[in-house]
Amino acid sequence: MPTKHTFRKKWGQNFMTDTNLLMKIIRHVDPQPTDRILEIGPGEGALTERLLPLVDKLAAIEIDPLLIKHLNARSDFTDVHIIHGDVLWLELESLPFDLPVRVIGNIPYNITSPILFWLTEQHAHWQDAFLMMQKEVAERLSAEVGTKAYGRLTVMIHAFMDVEYQFTIPPEVFIPRPKVHSAIVRFIPKKVPLISAERYERFEKLVGAAFSKRRKMLRNSLQGYQLSEFGNDFDMTRRPETLTVNEFVSLLPE
Repeated sequence: MPTKHTFRKKWGQNFMTDTNLLMKIIRHVDPQPTDRILEIGPGEGALTERLLPLVDKLAAIEIDPLLIKHLNARSDFTDVHIIHGDVLWLELESLPFDLPVRVIGNIPYNITSPILFWLTEQHAHWQDAFLMMQKEVAERLSAEVGTKAYGRLTVMIHAFMDVEYQFTIPPEVFIPRPKVHSAIVRFIPKKVPLISAERYERFEKLVGAAFSKRRKMLRNSLQGYQLSEFGNDFDMTRRPETLTVNEFVSLLPE
């Protein structure tokens, strides 16, 4: 791997350099010859070059102009559709191949939540997503009801996706080395989201209010909120981390 690249802190750049890690990611993704892949943050192309021979179509979006120049200069990437831009502004329907796509990303950890909500908005256009993120966030996203890690983010994401924690990654396999452990998480969009787009904002406020006082009973944290008929008969002495995603959904009026 070239070492002359100036790593941009503002873009959270940490390149994967360990061959064993790259091949482990490939095994977990299990790419198929008919797959159409979008890679977020390809860096210098270490994972890209391993994916390319295994799939039908591959697009890669990168925000750093220096890396775009590097990727475009690679003679082995002539079949990669390289996009210079911010993934949060990318419409999956604009990709030059059929949908749905599979998404793979070594994403900047400081925009993990925005990327997840970006996926939520385009849930009909992707098949699954394998994202690398901070281990602590991965544990929150995959947390079970009743655990300390279970919270607002868990509920909001599980209303739209199923979440599978894949494996943990130590800092030393990256350049530069991050200060935290990382993890790969798989996301699968629900065929029918538990919350419609029209109810999303109200649901977000309800869940946020419940977890803003997670040590409090719901009758305190949701005081003043209009609840569904189910909510009127609900045990409001419970605390928010004991509610399943479906129970949160059922508290929200139509």
